Amino acid sequence: MHGVPGKLHFKMVVKKKKELSVDPLYLDSPNLKNLKPFTDETEQNLPFLLLQCLQLQDGVQQIHCIKKIVPLLESLPSSSSGTEVLRCCMDVLAEMYFIVGAKNPLKKVLASALNSVSDPCKNEAISAFTSHLRKDIAVDDAGSYRRVMDNLASCMDGFRLGIGCVISLIPEALQFLVKVLHTFQSQNKKILGDGLAQTQLMYDLLTAVKLSMVLVQKCPDSVQDSIHHDVEYPLRKTMCDLLSSFCGILLDDDLLQNLQSTTGMAVILYLKTMLKDCDNLTKLVSNLILQSPGPGDVPVWFMSCCDSLCKDLPDAAVLFLCQGALAMLEWKDGNLGCGGEKLLVNLLTVLLSLSARLRESSTALFLSRILAMWTISAIDLVSSSCSRDFKENFNGHSSALCKLLEYVYVHWEHPLDAVRHQAKLVFKNILKIHHAAVAGQSGDEDPFLSELTQKLLNLEWHSKGKYASLACLVECVGTEKLLSVDERIPSQILDVMADQSFAPYASNLLEAMFINHKKQLQATRQSCWVERWQRVWVSPLILRLCEENVTQTTYITDYYLPKLLKCNPDSLNYMIENLKTSASLNVGSGDNLGALGALMACLRTARAHGHLRFTANYAWSGRVSASLIQQGLVHKHDQIRIDALGLLCESHWSTEVVSLDEMNLIKFFLKYNLNCQSPSIRQQLCYLLKKLFCRVQESSQVLYKHQQSRTLRGEEDTDSKADPCTALNHYTEFMSSITDYLFESLFPCSSHPTRFSALTILGSIAEIFPIVPGSCQTVFQFAQSVSGNNVHALLECFSNTFEEVKLLAFELLRTLPPSVLGLQEPEKLLALLQAAMNLSTSTKHFDCVTASYLLNFLIQQEGLDVALGQLAQDGHRDANDQPFIIERTSFVERNTFNVIQILMDSLENEILQAENSLLEAAASFPLYGRVHCIIGALQQFSMWDVSNVVQWRPLLSRLISISYWLSAIVSPVVHSSSPEGLMPMDTESEAAAQLHMIMSEIKPRDTNDYFTQPRILQKEYDLHSQALPEDRVPSNTLCAEMKGGEGASCNVTAQMVLVCCWRSMKEVSLLLGFLCQSLPLQTDLDSPQGLVTVEQVNEMGDYFKHHLLQSRHRGAFELAYVGFVKLTEMLIGCKEESLRCLPRQWLCNVLEEIKSSDPSSRLCATRRSAGIPFYIQALLASEPKNSKAGLLKMTMKELISLAMPSSDLYGNNSTIPQVHALNILRAVFRDTRLGENVIPYVGEGTQAAILGFTSPVWAVRNSSTLLFSTLITRIFGVKRGKDERSKKNRMTGREFFSRFPTLYPFLLEQLEIVANTVDSHTGELKLHPSLYLLLLILSKLYPSPMDGTYSTLSMAPFIPFIMRCGHSPVYRSREMAARALVPFLMVQDIPQTAANLLRSLPDCSSVMVRQNHIHGVLLQILYMLQSFFEAKHIANSERLQQEIYDITDSLKASLWLAKRQNPCLVTRATFTDILNTVICYSGKDRDQALTSNFWEDIHRVIGDCELIEEAEHTAAVPGFILYLQSVTRLILSMLNLDVQVEGPKADWVGLTKKLNPSCLVQRMLGSEFHEVRLLTLESLLQWMKESRGDAYLSHEVQKILFQMMMKENSLECLRQVLRILYEMNVEKILVTAKYHFQMEPKDLLKRIINLVSTSSHSVEIQCSALKLSSKLVISLASKVQEAIESELKDWVALVVHCCGDELQTEVKLAAAEILTDIVPDLLTSRRPVLGLSDTLQLWMCVILLLQSEDPEVRDVAADIIRVYHTQKNNPSETGFLYCTVNPPMALDLTFGILCELLQQWNHVAHGVTVLLEWLLGEDDLGSPETTKMVEDDLFEKGEANFWAEKLVYVRLLSKHLKELITSTPLCLQPQDTKLLQISQAAYELSEKIQRSLHGLPPTPGFLKTTEYTRLLIHKERTENCIQILELINKK
Repeated sequence: MHGVPGKLHFKMVVKKKKELSVDPLYLDSPNLKNLKPFTDETEQNLPFLLLQCLQLQDGVQQIHCIKKIVPLLESLPSSSSGTEVLRCCMDVLAEMYFIVGAKNPLKKVLASALNSVSDPCKNEAISAFTSHLRKDIAVDDAGSYRRVMDNLASCMDGFRLGIGCVISLIPEALQFLVKVLHTFQSQNKKILGDGLAQTQLMYDLLTAVKLSMVLVQKCPDSVQDSIHHDVEYPLRKTMCDLLSSFCGILLDDDLLQNLQSTTGMAVILYLKTMLKDCDNLTKLVSNLILQSPGPGDVPVWFMSCCDSLCKDLPDAAVLFLCQGALAMLEWKDGNLGCGGEKLLVNLLTVLLSLSARLRESSTALFLSRILAMWTISAIDLVSSSCSRDFKENFNGHSSALCKLLEYVYVHWEHPLDAVRHQAKLVFKNILKIHHAAVAGQSGDEDPFLSELTQKLLNLEWHSKGKYASLACLVECVGTEKLLSVDERIPSQILDVMADQSFAPYASNLLEAMFINHKKQLQATRQSCWVERWQRVWVSPLILRLCEENVTQTTYITDYYLPKLLKCNPDSLNYMIENLKTSASLNVGSGDNLGALGALMACLRTARAHGHLRFTANYAWSGRVSASLIQQGLVHKHDQIRIDALGLLCESHWSTEVVSLDEMNLIKFFLKYNLNCQSPSIRQQLCYLLKKLFCRVQESSQVLYKHQQSRTLRGEEDTDSKADPCTALNHYTEFMSSITDYLFESLFPCSSHPTRFSALTILGSIAEIFPIVPGSCQTVFQFAQSVSGNNVHALLECFSNTFEEVKLLAFELLRTLPPSVLGLQEPEKLLALLQAAMNLSTSTKHFDCVTASYLLNFLIQQEGLDVALGQLAQDGHRDANDQPFIIERTSFVERNTFNVIQILMDSLENEILQAENSLLEAAASFPLYGRVHCIIGALQQFSMWDVSNVVQWRPLLSRLISISYWLSAIVSPVVHSSSPEGLMPMDTESEAAAQLHMIMSEIKPRDTNDYFTQPRILQKEYDLHSQALPEDRVPSNTLCAEMKGGEGASCNVTAQMVLVCCWRSMKEVSLLLGFLCQSLPLQTDLDSPQGLVTVEQVNEMGDYFKHHLLQSRHRGAFELAYVGFVKLTEMLIGCKEESLRCLPRQWLCNVLEEIKSSDPSSRLCATRRSAGIPFYIQALLASEPKNSKAGLLKMTMKELISLAMPSSDLYGNNSTIPQVHALNILRAVFRDTRLGENVIPYVGEGTQAAILGFTSPVWAVRNSSTLLFSTLITRIFGVKRGKDERSKKNRMTGREFFSRFPTLYPFLLEQLEIVANTVDSHTGELKLHPSLYLLLLILSKLYPSPMDGTYSTLSMAPFIPFIMRCGHSPVYRSREMAARALVPFLMVQDIPQTAANLLRSLPDCSSVMVRQNHIHGVLLQILYMLQSFFEAKHIANSERLQQEIYDITDSLKASLWLAKRQNPCLVTRATFTDILNTVICYSGKDRDQALTSNFWEDIHRVIGDCELIEEAEHTAAVPGFILYLQSVTRLILSMLNLDVQVEGPKADWVGLTKKLNPSCLVQRMLGSEFHEVRLLTLESLLQWMKESRGDAYLSHEVQKILFQMMMKENSLECLRQVLRILYEMNVEKILVTAKYHFQMEPKDLLKRIINLVSTSSHSVEIQCSALKLSSKLVISLASKVQEAIESELKDWVALVVHCCGDELQTEVKLAAAEILTDIVPDLLTSRRPVLGLSDTLQLWMCVILLLQSEDPEVRDVAADIIRVYHTQKNNPSETGFLYCTVNPPMALDLTFGILCELLQQWNHVAHGVTVLLEWLLGEDDLGSPETTKMVEDDLFEKGEANFWAEKLVYVRLLSKHLKELITSTPLCLQPQDTKLLQISQAAYELSEKIQRSLHGLPPTPGFLKTTEYTRLLIHKERTENCIQILELINKK
């Protein structure tokens, strides 16, 4: 623990030690009888203690007893040697050692005791131990083998006496292991398929192999010499037998790879032991791994025992032999000689060849580790005395290391983290090998490292492997070397850190660089090194934190900043001084943090990592003022608020005292931040506060100790601030106030974020401050601060529509003791119980969830028995039911049993009624609610801990039967032939006939005709006799009107029936799945243990099979899948053989059924195979993770063969297996649980998808498309951006084809076929089906600068075929081919390729011009150049300029394609786009100036275009509009250059007057084609925003803009016109309107207001017109207010309308921006310009927008506070301006500002009456329509409340009104008419509320939630209003 020097730091709390549990040792041996005569109880001698130890029943006590024996053993005299008593004692000790389990702590204690035997008596111990060991080894029982091996392994594990004994018995021990291995290998063949048994056997085999290796390694030298020289030596024969067993293990594919890996090492170890000569050893190993052993090269004994290794070995076996050679041979110091060097080279060759063949992720992982081992061995060998030739063959440019680098480049972005890590390690070791190889060579610069550095830097930053490699390289070349290449590297890496997936890699590289840089600079011993270091590493960080978008700085703060501070803590002062001065001014915005946010982030990180302390002597001693932090706590941006909170809560010292200032700031923060809509911010908020509370608790313990020490020393309180007692009192007050405030936040209609935050924080407080019985040193106890009202508030949280709120409230209530809950009275429990039972039959699912939580809470109450009894008397239980009567059981179990029994009784009665009428059940008592409650009740109690199995068994058996019964009733609906199990909606005119047809087909068990004839259900009518004639049924209705007991009718809709059925199926599936997973299995009918029988499990399996394979409704089979997964998980770990083999059996059966394509099959053949993929997914995922995935391999092999197109298609029926296979493959590839195990099948799966797309059958093509989409995601990852050219979801061609080598020839062959099809000589319209898929997958590949000459998987062969695909007659195909071609080209190759393609174009004199070919080539050139110009070049500018010249020269030769000489408008358009691309780039890069000839060519193209000359075409001509758009973009680019370039402008002077820039703009704006007008307007708008538009905004252009505003038909153009006018000067607008159109300001404003009011206009136009109108109003209101008074009224009404909740977000955003703009001129002016009434209406709009559900609207509205303070420009009373604040704070400040303005305007009296009307609100209690509509809507949850909190608004308004009234002299009289009206309305409403509350049921919060909440809100409104009226009367 860190601390300040000189101060004591105590541990926070005394943690309770974990109790050690040790199994006792039991020994029943004849030796005990022999020992008894020697016992002496008085002396407690050795025999006595041994017998006493064995009589103890506790393992821990036995350990203590043995420790007492150790001194006696150490002091045994020499006279004891050879005595009978010593022999007996040693026998007992040895027997005790061998009988104790291997993992029992007693084993170590006994070993320690035996080691301590005195030397004179050591022989007796060895003799006894050896004797028992020999008996152990001689055992023949296979069941004891594992125990014996464990004993042998324990003896060899640091046990001196044991090691000596085992070594003396090595021949017997090895012979025993021969027997063990042979037995285990035989057993393995017998238990194939039994996953658990096989796994256990694998570990037994692994132990045996490891033990055999340890024994051989421990052999004495004399024994090893005998093994080497004596061929007939018995031990050698034993070792040969072991080698034979090892070979069997190595070649057995059914065994785990971990075992085979260890066996490979064992083989090499034994060969090393048996072959003395190193040359022979290396030669034999080399021959083995190269698989080229000749008869003369192999010893005879080796052939006799390892002949299987001399044949063709599997790749995995070779791999593990390579690992064995690297691990077991001694590579250091050249011990292996020349043969070792040759062997090392051969090992690398073999390993690299294996890397190209091994596809499984597990073997790829092994291979990466083994290659890393190889590099370590190579370092050892190269660094030692190896030959010169060997060293030369291992420098960086050698073929061996180049191939190894190729491996790194392919695998440095492998999906497996471990493989990526090993690739990094290999790269790091390659650098070490190279360094060792070139050591001693002359020369300052290493060419290999320089070349490698340049290649790595040339890579784009999206490559994750680049970061780790550069980090390794920095250590070799130094940071200064990299910075000399490019000084911008740190900034470039920081740019990448905006992406979370790259942030860890980038931060690691930066850390390596700045640490190395610091060392380099310190080595120079210059005093200014710190400035240089901070300029390079700290300054870019500060700049980004202040100015970059917040989303881009989050990960910089999280990953980079802590590492930087750790490297150089002094840089913190540099950051603070830089940021502190500007923090109060640059407070940031919603987009960036500003200096304030950057300062908060830096301080938070520094404090959390121990670089800063903020408290001293229990008081605030921060580096910044509290007011600055206060601004951060209420900042508009979430991240700044969280950083400010983190600064207060986080500390490196968990016992640092929380100061009073910090507590006050926390209270201030909670007031305005609980209601946070962002889930991630809420999570951080709650987490940080939990850390603070932990700090309070832990530091309080330190304070108590300080207080005690001061009391003991008798010190007086010299300083009250430093008094621990004062600090503790502050703690108590702080925690109490926080708890009270959080409970107050659970007020009626509080938002979901507020409730979630409050409950989560309360949960943390309850966890950290529990009730501690008898503890006096507890600063706070949560339960003691909870009142009855708080409990009531928590219970009402159950009725919240969000389940996470229910759960948090439930968990919180569980922590409270019964005395706090106050539910001891049965009446209270009964009321809640009745509410729960009523809610469990609601038609709304969330009511059933509420019922479940209520019941779960009641189950935890001990007094529930009485309430259950009363409920039973009311008819909820049958008379025959027996209550739970066992007294010794816990009340929770008893309550659970009784609640489930009551629910089951009710459910049975309801099922009986549902059999008669499913319609009635759906409308009155949907069945799923009861089942949901039963599941919830079962989850409250562990079914493994039931105390009365006899009573539970029949209950659970009955529950399972009821589940099947319920499922049988509702399943026909979800199994119907209607698509996805859906039924038509109710309001369509033809729906009745459709429902009749569907229900006739389903034929549910319905005894009446409710599905065919809707009727009225009434209790007094006989439903069977009162038939309603069909002709009296309205044809447009499809519902039955049903009346309940209260006479209220409700509509029974088809939707209700469907929801009832599928939710019931869902709950049944979840219930059965839960029972499978949670109930203990009863394997024997007579067994007293277990609750579910084998037969019941089988039945549940059949149930799930039936519904997964035949259900059509997605909701039904998806939930059946959830239950089925639980069943399969139980089965796979089941000890019952018959159950354990079920998954394999089911899988084989369903695959056979799919393959058979039997017409009688019941499998559901929908387009996505319905539940079949889910069924197979569950079975495959149930395989143990550590198995060989046999089921997966078998299944994938079958599915791939079925998915491939068959050559014998005789009809549609034969395609059904293919469709199923494709759909199942899609599900398997999507399943994340299967992980990397499916990667080996991706190649074949992709082939199946591409080939399936060529099928003539639609179903096959559809499934192939879905599979292909899944595979693309599986290969390249989830697409996270919209940029198609982004390389985030792409990979290099070499990496792709190395992972999936089968796709290289396949894709090449398919692409050739496609190219031949689409590029036919005849030019016919042919489109190959696979074209899109092939181009899509190829477009995600790109070449890498790291591609070397050793890769055979070149991407070059694909390029000609892609180019040919660009000749397709289909436009879209040409475009796709062009896009796919670009990634295949390196950036530096693009100019040459583009020039070659341009030269291939025909000239204007060519006879045969194929426009499709030309267009395809031009598109390829266009996309190439776009990519080229977008790339970040590092190359020198001279080369780049030459490439630009080459391109422009090539363009000049084909310029006719852009002129009228070219009749094809499509190719003209594309060529024009190419010209535009070149021009745009020249405008960005001043260095690349184009030649004057090129500009002249452009001018001629423009002069020849149809925009200048008369058009020869119409819009009907293909490509004409496209061409006009291209030409318009070209002209606008030229104009843009003209605006931008200050120097040599574009030479327009020598051209005709028609090409005058202003005339061009007019001509384009006057074009008849809206596409041309739109492009022109967009450019004009952009120039206006950049303040560059005045050059082209002539009077004529302004006139055209006004004409367009009045007459434009294109809505998008009209919107742009309005936006341009908004950017213009208002005076110009008014002058233009007056001069050209004789339009007065009044008329202009009216016209613009009409634009907003026109409903036919788009939202964008309305918003633009609204903003323009506000600009006019601001200008006109102060000048000609009287003349436009009516228009101003209309405008205010319009703004008020635009702030309505029901309007689109865009409109409300525009209104918020308007209100922000008018703050200085209209809202906060010295007098209310618009009049008080209208001004207050606008302020009401501000308040409404601050409560909007749209966060962006609230944020814009909150900006009004900043504008107000900027205008006011004077500090507030607190001394700090709250400028950029969050909406809750803004709402509070807005009310304050409004009251302040009323005083300033001297309109307090009028203002108070208006504010009182706002406070009272509208009376909406008399409209039951809303409530009824909510109750009737099946999915309606009532008023959604994600943000706005009416009571917060009421309380803030009330607070500020009271302050206004008390602080201002009022002119109001109580008899004032308006006040009397308000007073009368308030009192009338209060009485009405009281009457309504009395009319509600006993638990209105649950049964009438919406109505009850509304009444409570109105009640508080009226109470506040009445209080204020009374205050006015008093005053």
